[in-house]
Amino acid sequence: MWAVFQSSKEMIFLFRLIRCQCPAHSHTYSQAPEHAALRRTDYAFEMAVSNIRYGEGVTEEVGMDLQNLGARKVCVMTDKNLCQLPPVKAVLNSLTKNRITFQMYDDVRVEPTDQSFMDAITFAKKGEFDAYVAVGGGSVIDTCKAANLYSASPESDFLDYVNAPIGKGKSVTVPLKPFIAVPTTAGTGSETTGIAIFDYKELKVKTGIASRAIKPTLGMIDPLHTIHMPERVVANSGFDVLCHALEAYTALPYKMRSPCPSNPINRPAYQGSNPISDVWAVHALRMVAKYLKRAVRMPDDHEARANMHLASAFAGIGFGNAGVHLCHGMSYPISGLVKSYKAKDYNVDHPLVPHGLSVVLTSPAVFTFTAEMCPERHLEAAEILGADICTAKIKDAGLILADTLRKFLFDLNVDDGLAAIGYSKADIPALVKGTLPQERVTKLSPRPQTEEELSALFEASMKLY
Repeated sequence: MWAVFQSSKEMIFLFRLIRCQCPAHSHTYSQAPEHAALRRTDYAFEMAVSNIRYGEGVTEEVGMDLQNLGARKVCVMTDKNLCQLPPVKAVLNSLTKNRITFQMYDDVRVEPTDQSFMDAITFAKKGEFDAYVAVGGGSVIDTCKAANLYSASPESDFLDYVNAPIGKGKSVTVPLKPFIAVPTTAGTGSETTGIAIFDYKELKVKTGIASRAIKPTLGMIDPLHTIHMPERVVANSGFDVLCHALEAYTALPYKMRSPCPSNPINRPAYQGSNPISDVWAVHALRMVAKYLKRAVRMPDDHEARANMHLASAFAGIGFGNAGVHLCHGMSYPISGLVKSYKAKDYNVDHPLVPHGLSVVLTSPAVFTFTAEMCPERHLEAAEILGADICTAKIKDAGLILADTLRKFLFDLNVDDGLAAIGYSKADIPALVKGTLPQERVTKLSPRPQTEEELSALFEASMKLY
């Protein structure tokens, strides 16, 4: 056979080709050493967000969207207060106009519990729906996320997808149905995120489900819906936006978060501050500084209310990928252990500390505590919220931001600390105990904290002014 070769050079080339192990000439490939498995902290972040549509009156398009999706049987979720108000009527009119068959579920609980989630899940499983629409605030949207998830995974135990250590924190791998969220408050940003929060009654703490897979397919932000929000609902929703932005911007940087996931499906939704989330968080903070007071004080200021609706979504994109930390981690037992406090302007039949209020009451103490780790960001936040930092010293960043927040809250008639909503120093051990399971968020604090330091933060938050 060698006679066909004209020279020894051709034979040498043949031997080299036979021995070649490069991907172009061989089905075998020697893989490079796996460095990712050796990493202790993460090296990457990713952005996940729902599609967003914004515009006055955009709700009238929801029926066409469902028609385009080929939906034949739709679940519409809301609560008892909203079901007779214009936002729900606008959705139902659009569905009727476009001949969409639907069933209404209006038993969503404001500040949901594990039981209220399970009630909605049971309804969803029986209905065998092929699409979902949530019309309401974070409570409604989060409940609908859970209903969509567990109806798509009917054999799963409720705790399977709940965040560890309370639940098993399993990854969501089942396909979910199309889900359109129509937010009616300007606070949670739930229309943009894969987070669903609830009260776990057995432990009297808030926890949740966190997965990019459960985020809405589409968030329809219609500023007309915010016109109907009462004053304190506007304020407390706005405080949630404020803390989403502040916590996302000051969270532990994503490259410092551990462990590094061995598979990208295990990378958490809350990844730590990152260059893209920073943009959304800072812009949301600027909008809060400009529009929140106006939105609270002047119900007819449509510009302010519309912009707070947008700010909620912007902050949602920011914290939905960066995460939150101590204000939120500490807020969950504040809400979960509520005694008799009932917030003004909330038409509910049970004691209630609204989520935004529970978050913001600890903010002066928290940012005093965390500032030493990233003082420049704390000082920048204070300036955005109105502080004069021309002669400020970097070491005073936390105190300056805390004082700025106290003034901001005082101007908006916020209760004077945890004592004003029914807590005392005797409750601090229980509040700390309720915070400890919130590792998903507390570990994103730029400054680690001991139980003693958490106790001191709760004590410092008993009185604000």
